[in-house]
Parts: sequence; C-alpha cells; structure tokens
Amino acid sequence: MDQALIFSILTMDQALILSILVGTIGLFLWGRLRHDVVALIALMACVFAGLIDGNQAFKGFSQPAVITVAAVLILSYGLQTTGAVESMAQKVLPQRDSTLASIGALTLIGAFLSAFMNNVGAMALLMPIAMQIAVRQGIPPGKALMPLAFGTILGGMTTLIGTPPNLIVADFREDQTGFGFSMFEFTPVGLPVAVVGIIFAVLAGRWLVPNRNKQGADSFDTGTYLIEVSIEENAKAVGKTLREVEQLLDDSDAQIVGMARNDDRVTPPDPVRILRAGDILVVEADPEALGGALTRLGLRLAETVPPLPSPSNNEEGEHARADEQRKQSVSLAEPLSSAIAESNQSKRRTDQEPVKIKDQTEQDKQEETGEREQPKNNSLDDEIVIQELVVQPGSLLQGRSAADLHIRMRFRINLLAISREGHRSTKRLRSTHLNAGDVLLLQGTSEAIGNFVSAYRCIPLAQRAILIPDKRKAVTAVAIMVGSVVLASTGILPAALAFTLGVLGYMLTRVIPLRRIYEAVDWPIIVLLGALKPLAVAMADTGAADLLARTLLDDVARNNAVIGLALVLIITMTLSDFMNNAATATVMCPIALSIASQLGVNPDSFLMAVAIGASCAFLTPIGHQNNTLILGPGGFRFGDYWRLGLPLELLVVAVSVPLLLVVWPL
Repeated sequence: MDQALIFSILTMDQALILSILVGTIGLFLWGRLRHDVVALIALMACVFAGLIDGNQAFKGFSQPAVITVAAVLILSYGLQTTGAVESMAQKVLPQRDSTLASIGALTLIGAFLSAFMNNVGAMALLMPIAMQIAVRQGIPPGKALMPLAFGTILGGMTTLIGTPPNLIVADFREDQTGFGFSMFEFTPVGLPVAVVGIIFAVLAGRWLVPNRNKQGADSFDTGTYLIEVSIEENAKAVGKTLREVEQLLDDSDAQIVGMARNDDRVTPPDPVRILRAGDILVVEADPEALGGALTRLGLRLAETVPPLPSPSNNEEGEHARADEQRKQSVSLAEPLSSAIAESNQSKRRTDQEPVKIKDQTEQDKQEETGEREQPKNNSLDDEIVIQELVVQPGSLLQGRSAADLHIRMRFRINLLAISREGHRSTKRLRSTHLNAGDVLLLQGTSEAIGNFVSAYRCIPLAQRAILIPDKRKAVTAVAIMVGSVVLASTGILPAALAFTLGVLGYMLTRVIPLRRIYEAVDWPIIVLLGALKPLAVAMADTGAADLLARTLLDDVARNNAVIGLALVLIITMTLSDFMNNAATATVMCPIALSIASQLGVNPDSFLMAVAIGASCAFLTPIGHQNNTLILGPGGFRFGDYWRLGLPLELLVVAVSVPLLLVVWPL
C-alpha cells in the first residue's frame, strides 16, 4: 500500500494512537526511562487525547493476567527463600566432572523451573551454581552462564505462567473468544522449541560464546576492579611521586588511574605530583595481588566503617564504643591483604554453615530516609569477609551510589571495588552510580552483607548461602505451588484464582513472612501490564491495528498466510530484543489478531507466534532481565550476545513456524 495513501486515509484518532505508539516504542528503545514510567506516559497521553475514557483508564489493572503475574511472582519467591529450588538443583546435577553434562543438566533444570516460576528468579538461584561449575571445569564463567540464561528464557514459553507474554496472549484470546489459553496449551509448540534451543545453546555455546575471563565463583579473580586507597600518616608513600608509587605497584599488575585530594579529582594524575597524607588514590588492580603492596607502602582502604550511634543509656553507650574500638582494631583497620586472607581461608572450609539473614521486627522504612535498624551483634566473633555481589535488573541500587544509600552507616559494610563490563572509571567509588550487571566487592560481617543482599536483591557470586533452607517450609511451598498448578491446569479454577489461592496458602502457613509478601512482586511489571492494556484496546477500537495489519499484508506478506505468520513472529522477536517482552506482546497482539481476521484464518496461530517471539530475546543484554544478569559476571560486552543469539533465533523461527502450522492449523 502506498505510504501517501496510508496517511491520507488516517482518521484523527488513528493518527493520534499511532503517534503515541511510535513515541512509546521510541521511549522503550531509548532506555532512559523505566518501562513502567513509559507505560504510564502512554496511558496518560491516550486519556488526554480522548482515546481512552478517564473512568476506564485503570481498568487494565483488573485484568486476570495482572493478578496472575503478581501471584506467580510471590509463589516463586517462596520457592527461592525456602531453599526448595537449590536443594533440587544440587541433587539433580551430575557429580561427574563433565563440562557438557554439567552445563546441560543445569540448563535443563533452569528451563524446567522457568516453566512454573518466574524465570528471573530461577536464573538468580542457579547463577551461583553455574559459576561454581565454571571454576570446577576451568572454563570462563560465560560459557556456563549464557546457555543457562537462554535456557531459562526458553523454558518460560512452555506454560501459561512461565512468562508474562503468555499470560498477556491468553488474556487477549479471552477478550476475543471468551476463553483464554489453558496451562499447557503452550506446551506442544513451546516444549519442542525449548528443547531444540537448549540443545543448540549448550552444544554451540562451547564455540560461539566469547572467552571472557572476568569472574570466577571460587575466588575473587573478577577481572580488574577499581579500588580506593588512602595514604596514612607516616606511610612510605608520603613524599613520593605518583610515578615512584606506580613502580612499586608494578609487581602487582596495578596502576593508578585517578587521584583525589580534598575531594578534587585529577584525571589522569600527574606522574610528578608529590603525595601527601590523606590523598586518595583510585587503583585498577586485582584485589588479592594488591594486598602486599598496600601494606609495604602504608596504604589502606579508603572506606572505613563509621562508629555506631551512641545509645541513650550511658552505660550501653560505653560498652558499644568499647566493642566498636576493639572490633576496628582487630578487623576493619587491617589492610586489604589481611581481609582477603581471612575471606580466602573461610572459603576453603567445606563444612561452613549457611548464613541466616536476621529477621527484622518491622517493615523497612523508605529508602530515601536513610534510616535503618542498626545490627545489634557487635561481638568479636563476627567474621569480616569479602563478598562479591552482582546488581540485578530492577534493583533499588540502579542509578544510585554508595553515598546516596549511606551503606556504611546503615549496613556497616564497605564498598571496596566495582567491576563493570571491563570499563574503567576514575570517579570516586562512593559517587559512582550503579548499573544492572555491575559486580560489587563488599567487606563486612556475613550478617551485615546478608542484610544488604536481602534489602537490595543482589546475587552473591561466592559460595556462601544467604538464607538457611527450611525443609518444612520448602515442602509446604512446593505442595502449594503444585496444588495451584493442578487447579489451574485442570480448569477447576481460573489461573488468577488458583494462584491467588496459593498466595493465601503462603500467608496462612507463613512460608513467607507477611511483611515480605508484597516485596516479592515486581511492581514495575505490574504497572506496565495494567497501563498498556488500554493502549492496545485503543489500537483496536480506532482501527489502527487493522490499518497496520493491512499494510503488512499488502506490502510484505502479499496476502500469504504462512508468510504473514512468520512475519509476525520475526517482528515480535526483533522488538523483544530491544524492549520489554510484556510490552512487546501487548503491542503486537492486536496487530496479530487483525492480520488473522483480514486473512480469515485461525487467530490462535498468530497469537502463539506473538507468545514465542516475545519470549525469545537473545541478541542483546537488554532484551531480557536474565541476559542483563550475566553481563557483569560473564564479563560480556553488548555485542557478545548475537554470536550465539542470532543463530538461536533463526533456529527458533525454523522450528516454530512448521509446528504452529501443525498444532494450530490456519
């Protein structure tokens, strides 16, 4: 269809909704605004443009798909925190030293879990195990992480609750026919695609995943870290030039990349500058190798833990100050080499008990207040450890710095270093804004670091467990999840009711503390789903979806149904590589339904194509949260994903289109 003709036949409402749609997709691709913010902008634009009745603006939040997603996230969280998934994974993984068997088994476990729980949660649970396999097999961690990430994404497409796009597709079908897809109607197509994709990812990953020796799970060899060290009074470095100090650091393969004096940053530092006591050096190095050099030069970690606030009772205050002084004298005032030695010694213990997160007695206050209950256990038995953590997508750490969060005062931990995609920065660590995929090196007690992990939902890369598995609660969580799946799959209850009943079961049995129930919900996803549904409805009501469908059919598919089906799949998959998969499904469903209607064919085939395409984002680290999770730990770059991802996406198209024609004939 001629483009000028298209614009000439556009009505005002169609022009408005298409403009809002283009702007919304542009904002998603821009990536500067979080996806829920973009969705709300689109919703408000539709309301003020008169495309959506103000009284119906928030009707999308009452959709069954939104309720089901929230309930499944809570049930998934219970499976994680009780240790049910980790216990199963450790029992199922092969004990023999075979790289292919270990990665294959772990990826299959991840795919299976993703079919019944949030795939990001499954990835977060299995990610430390993948790191351990990489170290044990002597391979780069990315060789295990990328197949696992892709496998968990593929596993989600096999059931109704495996991924939000499937729920969205089922919701659109219910609007059209009065009946949504059942729990396992996605399986006949999704399962073969997932199996073929996993086999390819595991086998081809040996050659197509780049060798990025960034991080391991058994040591702190995480590539280059940026570390801040301060020059103490009477240190050997005082009075020396930067060039002289760098020469002394050469043995440790370290280099000075920045310097701060009175909070003034010099980049790059002048080699002839004379160092003074109190200067801060930003050093790029391996933390383990750097310890001895720091000791010889009299350098210390720039971060120190501040003293606890004095209690109101004088006697308690004296005891607290005394404990704090003793604690600092034996641990926190030690140089980096001592702290790392302690950490390495602790990691060599094979019988170490998992660390239990302290149960808080009240709901955490707003993050911005800077207030948090201080840890009460200040005994000398608290072991100071070094811990690596990776920042998850959607974490409250994103876009914030250590100074913003007051982590030293609130958690009594030190941010020692940051590793980010191999890129160097000379900003002060405390003022560096964190991104998803960053790896943080923290120092503190196991309990304090555990509290930080719990509050900000980071993923520990070392072998230390953060939560003590509770066998009774694990069994209860699994039983409730299985019961909910059975109720939904047999049609006894609608999916939204079945999984909400499961959440109620969690509440009654206290599988998750009641105050933690709603923390398990990924609220940006819920807002995204509720806000974009009216946009999709407006596309259909104004005829914009029909117009787009006709354009695609006339200009590309030439009214061929099979080509149209493949086109919907490819367009959906391409959009999903660059924008949120739930948003992609919401945008593409009305277009897919319009194409099917104009061709006079089965709409289920096209809806299933949208479901598969929205679930297959393998080309970029931003297409899916699981891809983002492995960015830092795997040492990957933005362009590393397409090497395995592109042939995998082509394979998905080649396998899924014939299956769709057989299982859901046109």
